[in-house]
Amino acid sequence: MNSHAIAAGHAERLATVDALLPEMPALEPAEGSVSLSATAGDSAAAGLSVRTEARPDSVDSPWRALVEHRLEARLTGPRPEAALDALLTRWDEHLKTVAPPGDVETAATVVRPSRDSPGSAELLRRGFAPVLVIAVRPADRLAVTGPPATPGVHIRPAEADDLETAVGLELELQRYDAQFGSVTLREGAEETITAELSKHVGRENPTLWIAELYGRPLGMVRVQFPGETAWIGDRVAAEKVGYLSSLAVAEPARSSGVGTALAAHAHQVFDECGTEAVLLHHALANPRSTPFWYAQGYRPLWTYWQRRPAVP
Repeated sequence: MNSHAIAAGHAERLATVDALLPEMPALEPAEGSVSLSATAGDSAAAGLSVRTEARPDSVDSPWRALVEHRLEARLTGPRPEAALDALLTRWDEHLKTVAPPGDVETAATVVRPSRDSPGSAELLRRGFAPVLVIAVRPADRLAVTGPPATPGVHIRPAEADDLETAVGLELELQRYDAQFGSVTLREGAEETITAELSKHVGRENPTLWIAELYGRPLGMVRVQFPGETAWIGDRVAAEKVGYLSSLAVAEPARSSGVGTALAAHAHQVFDECGTEAVLLHHALANPRSTPFWYAQGYRPLWTYWQRRPAVP
C-alpha cells in the first residue's frame, strides 16, 4: 500500500475520532528526514522520522531534549495498533544507528491525536510515556461585560517594572514542571527568560498581563495572537488560532482565584479578536495544571509520547 493510500485511510479513520483535528496529508520527506513503512496483516503504517537539535541557551531548550527524533505516523486498516507496533520496530532499528545509547539529551517522541487510543499499549511496552499535551479550547464568546470579577484580583498589562516579577514567576513554573519530565532546567535559564519576557513588557498591544492580589503582583499570563501562531496553528482545524504561552501563579496565591481570573482574562482577549480556537501545552502528569485547564474549557488534542533517552 502506498503512502497516499495509507494517508487517506488514516484521515478517514480520524474523521470519526475528533472533529478538531486538521487534515493530515501523506508524509512528504524533507531534508534530514527518514521515511519508514510497515505492514501488519491487512493494516499498514507510514512514518517520517525527523531529527532536530536545540542549543542549550535557546528559548525552547527547557521544553525538550537537545536532540529530538520525532516520528509522524499514518495508520490504516482494521488493526492500527498492530501497524503502529510494526512501524515502531522499524523506527527502533533506525534509532539504534543514529542515537547514542543512554544519552538523556536525546529523546524519541511520537505526537499522536489524543483521542486516537489504539497503539497506546504498544508505546508503553516500548518504554514511551505520555509526557505533554497540546490542549484546545474552542471559541466561546463571552458577554460584552467580560468575565466575572474575582474579589481582590486586579489584572493589568505588564510594564517594564514588572519584568523581575514575571521572570520569577516563569522560573517558579519551570521548576515545578521539571518534576514531571516536561521541562529540563538549563544553566542560564534566568538570563534566557529575562531576554524573552523583556519583549513582552510595556507593549502598546499587550501580550503579557500581571495579576495583583490585594495589591501584590502574584500571577501572570502570556499569549500569542492569531498571526503569530503559524508554528502551531496547523495542529487544529481552525483558521484563527491563539496560543496561551504560559500562566503562572506564585505559591502563596494558589487556590485564591488568581489563575482562573487570568485564564478568563486571556480568553476574553482572544474572543475579542475573533480567535476560533486557543491551544496550549501542559505537562500531563502535573496534578495542578491538568485539572485546572480542563476546568477552563480545554481538552486534550495531541499527546506527546516520549522515551528519553531515545535508545535506552
